[in-house]
Amino acid sequence: MSDLRAKYPVNLDPEGLVPKIRNFALDMDGTVYLDETWIDGAKEFLAQIEATGRKYCFMTNNSSKNAMVYVEKLHRMGLDIDPDTQLVTSGHATVAYLKKHFPGKKIYLFGNQVLKDEFTDRGILLEEDDPDVVVTAFHTTFDYKDLCKLCDFVREGRPFIGTHPDYNCPTKTGFIPDIGSLHAYIHASTGRMPDYIVGKPNKEIIEYALEVLGGEASDTAVVGDRLYTDVKSGVNNGLYGIFVLSGEAQLVDLPDSDVQPHLIFDSVKEIIPLL
Repeated sequence: MSDLRAKYPVNLDPEGLVPKIRNFALDMDGTVYLDETWIDGAKEFLAQIEATGRKYCFMTNNSSKNAMVYVEKLHRMGLDIDPDTQLVTSGHATVAYLKKHFPGKKIYLFGNQVLKDEFTDRGILLEEDDPDVVVTAFHTTFDYKDLCKLCDFVREGRPFIGTHPDYNCPTKTGFIPDIGSLHAYIHASTGRMPDYIVGKPNKEIIEYALEVLGGEASDTAVVGDRLYTDVKSGVNNGLYGIFVLSGEAQLVDLPDSDVQPHLIFDSVKEIIPLL
């Protein structure tokens, strides 16, 4: 690990990039908290962003919850946010994608009830028996019959959209399988992967986040603990990509990664002195 720290500067900003950043799109799980426990220094980091006249939004691929679940969770943790200006989920971005590319179509949503309610509230027509489009989200309450129905629809060739690609969701005790793992299961059964995935690292969720922040790609950073979603969504879309080592990926993953972050920190706490 010491060799890797010699190769990759950690907790340093040799090119002075942080002062150029005015907006932060922050991952949640593994970046600012684990379950309902703040990562050390995360609340102070958020306070310093605001104290220096910058803005932040939370941008999460976790589609097992709707916006209000996140708002209520953060409130329990001692932070109140405006869901319209400080929260972007892969569910939000998927609704926008469906309205743009499949207007008026009937959607089979493989997801938790709270997400189904949010889709309905945002004008998406849900259908259980004869959908036009299949959408997979991070579903934590499905049973085997749900999985069989989903695979039947996919096998029939209906358009197949995923909210995000994450394989695992970090928790205080380790990791639990996320929707990316289920996509592999679906592929094994049907021979198909999603036709399109909306969430990080893809452009739709980034465009949505920039609209929410009112920022430009050139002065916005994506901060997260995953290289293939968080950091990639910044680097590949013209934003800064900041990698934190408080969640899933670690320095050992960098040498073989096709995604290289602009900056690396042990946690968001280490960014505070640079703001």
